[in-house]
Amino acid sequence: MYICICNNITDKQIEHAVHNDGICSMRDLCQQLGVASCCGQCHAEAAKVLEESLQQINQHPTAA
Repeated sequence: MYICICNNITDKQIEHAVHNDGICSMRDLCQQLGVASCCGQCHAEAAKVLEESLQQINQHPTAA
């Protein structure tokens, strides 16, 4: 699902950034993907996807 229409960012791209690139804040997400950097209408939904992705990591940490 598209989260940021202005920059064509999907929920899967946000999840990938969290799980694979170590993104853990909206600031990092905005810098890396450009989410919420234009009109800002996607900020709340992007933050929700970010939080859900971080929760998944906390619930299922990878074995070191």
